[in-house]
Amino acid sequence: MKRPRHLSTEERALWDLVAKRAEPLEKPRAKAVRPSPKMPDVKGTPQPRSIPSFKVGERVDHSADHDLLPSLGQQLRAAPVQMDQKAYGRLRRGKLKPEARIDLHGMTLAQAHPALTGFILRSASMGHRLVLVITGKGKNRDDGGPIPTKFGVLRHQVPQWLAMAPLSGLVLQVTEAHIRHGGGGAYYVYLRRGR
Repeated sequence: MKRPRHLSTEERALWDLVAKRAEPLEKPRAKAVRPSPKMPDVKGTPQPRSIPSFKVGERVDHSADHDLLPSLGQQLRAAPVQMDQKAYGRLRRGKLKPEARIDLHGMTLAQAHPALTGFILRSASMGHRLVLVITGKGKNRDDGGPIPTKFGVLRHQVPQWLAMAPLSGLVLQVTEAHIRHGGGGAYYVYLRRGR
């Protein structure tokens, strides 16, 4: 590979002389800069984050700039409370006793979905308000591959099933159970009052 040839001082002086004498074919027009109208601040719309200044060689704090989905427990706790606040507080403390329960341990997704659907429909028709759905915490089956596998497939799937038809019209609130009723491996499902 050849090295690039650099201009000598005489060649550089000649180029500078030519560049001074040259005139552009079209003169650039001055652009009129219009101020952009400021958008009104609408509540609920995400505002862009300002980019902090950075110098080469400086350490970066990556603790706040990830896009990871919150854990299932965090999502359920962040969901708005649809039921009575006082009853919800008693429910979270494990003071309310479930009227019925179903254990989905050891079932596949194909077995668990119809079992859960039938259980919720029967419980609602019997007039139950609080039922317990036991999913188990799941086993850690991550084989260390490039794509992580979910920890506790039933535990992640049950809240989604409860939020879909035909169960969504019957379910008022879903929350993780108190430790005495199974903790992170079970859910309280508070059903709507029958009319």
